Amino acid sequence: MSGTFINDRTGRAGDWMHYSSAKRHNAIYLSLRYIVLCAFATTMLLPLIWMFTMSLKNNDTIFMLPPDIFPKEFVWNNYPIAINQMKFFQSFINTIRITIFAVIGQLLSCTLVSYAIARIRFPGRKIWFYAIVGSMMLPGMIGTIPIFMFFSNLGWVNTFWPMIVPAYLGAPFYTFLLRQNFMGIPRSFDEAARIDGANHPSILFRILLPMVKPALMVITIMAFQSSWNDYLSPLLYLHKQELWTLSIAIRQFSGMYAVSWNLFMAADLLYIAPIIIVFLLLQRYFMSGLGSLNQAALK
Repeated sequence: MSGTFINDRTGRAGDWMHYSSAKRHNAIYLSLRYIVLCAFATTMLLPLIWMFTMSLKNNDTIFMLPPDIFPKEFVWNNYPIAINQMKFFQSFINTIRITIFAVIGQLLSCTLVSYAIARIRFPGRKIWFYAIVGSMMLPGMIGTIPIFMFFSNLGWVNTFWPMIVPAYLGAPFYTFLLRQNFMGIPRSFDEAARIDGANHPSILFRILLPMVKPALMVITIMAFQSSWNDYLSPLLYLHKQELWTLSIAIRQFSGMYAVSWNLFMAADLLYIAPIIIVFLLLQRYFMSGLGSLNQAALK
C-alpha cells in the first residue's frame, strides 16, 4: 500500500515537472517570437517615424551629421504651411469624393458579377469566367488611349466621371476572388432559402454576403488604396487645378518645394494618413480575409 502511494506521488510529481518544463519552454518560445516580430515591425515603421520627425524639423537641421532622430525643437508650423501651399482641403475633398464612389462601385459590381457566375447556372457561365480571368493578363496601359478618346468624345474631360464610372463595370481580380469565396459556400444554404421563398437578392444580401465579409473588407482596403493613389487617370482627365486630386497636388508640391524637405514630408504624411486610418479600422477583418482569400484562390 505504501509503495503504491509513494509511486503515485512520484508519478504526479514527474507529471507536474514535465508540465512546468513544457510551459517554461513555451513561454521562452513565445518571448523569442515576439522579440523577432517586434524587430521586424520596427524596421517597417522606421521610415514612417523618420518622415514624421523630418516633418517637425527646420530644413537646415535635416541633413545634420550625426542625424537627430528626434528634433530638439518641434516645428509644428510646417503642417499649416504645407496645407496652405498645396491647397490640401480642396484636393482632399476631390479625392475622397472619387474614392468613396469608386469603392462603392467596385463592391457593388464585383459582388453582383461574382454571385451570378458562382451561384446561378446559365449558358456560357464558364466562358464569361474565363474571359474575366483572361482579362487579368492584359496590361492596363493597352486601353489607355482608346478609353481616353471615348471619354473625351463624351465630354467627360475635367470631370470626375472617368475615375468613377469604370468602377461600376467591375474589376477582374476582385471578381475572381469573390467568386472563389462564393464557390466555397455550400449550395445547401441557397436551397434552404429558396424553400423559404427567398429570391436571388435575398440570398445574396441576407445570407451569403455576411459569410464573405472578411473578403469584402480586403477588397474595400485594396480598392480604397488603388483609387486614393491613382495618379494616371487624374493626370489625363483633370486639367484644372480646382479639380486636382491629392496625388496630383502632392506631385506639384514636390516640384515646387523639392528643397524644403520638412514641408514635403509634412505633405506626404497628410497624404498617406487616410490610408493608414482605413487600414487600422479594418485590420481585424483584413487579416482574416487574407486567409480566406488564400484558401479560396487554391480551390
